[in-house]
Amino acid sequence: MQIRDLTQSQIDYLEVMCNFTEDELKLFQLRAKNIPLEQCAEIMNRGIDSTKQLSRKVMDKVKREI
Repeated sequence: MQIRDLTQSQIDYLEVMCNFTEDELKLFQLRAKNIPLEQCAEIMNRGIDSTKQLSRKVMDKVKREI
């Protein structure tokens, strides 16, 4: 499952229900717009490794809710 494949109603639901941190929410929103992880790291002014780690946390929370 990819975040970009979710419907807008699913995205809205997950934004509320997943209890994301501020950074997790920002990454979730960027990935929902189909922005590549490397570009997300640049936008968020983070290293790629920390962005990958953050992405895993986001996906863990998403998978618990779906």
